[in-house]
Amino acid sequence: MSDAPLGQSPGGADGESGGPIGPLDVTRVMALLPHRYPMLLVDRVETLVRDRSIRATKAVSINESFFQGHFPGRPIMPGVLIVEALAQAAGVLAVESLGLAGSGKLVYFMAIEGAKFRKPVEPGVLLSLEVEFVQKRSSVCKFAGVAKIDGAVAAEANFTAMIADPPAAA
Repeated sequence: MSDAPLGQSPGGADGESGGPIGPLDVTRVMALLPHRYPMLLVDRVETLVRDRSIRATKAVSINESFFQGHFPGRPIMPGVLIVEALAQAAGVLAVESLGLAGSGKLVYFMAIEGAKFRKPVEPGVLLSLEVEFVQKRSSVCKFAGVAKIDGAVAAEANFTAMIADPPAAA
């Protein structure tokens, strides 16, 4: 675990100079995303290169609530949650790359394209979440993501997200 300031690697290189950031533990992930248990699906950021890519990890545990009903006797992580985990990793990448940390801005899904599920994700695996920018603008970003187990592709998708202010309080 790194004790370097957010946005800076332990060696002192920061993402603005092209150096990778990471690792970031779950506390630092929670500082960048609004998600909380049970919807926080990124446990750790292994490496992040601003404006380019991120590699994060989801430790898939039998204690996940969705395994109670999906499926009894053969627990499998739902595909939509795998895509959500990829999107959350993309959210961390966008927040760091666009300098949005602490701004209150949110990263919302706009579209999911070409989602493919190649291998079941079962309890006890470390799901590697690899996401890269395809297109980056100030309010809309496109990403390509791949979820892997021990180097084998479990799922992949392309998705679009928008950066927006949070909804106004009622």
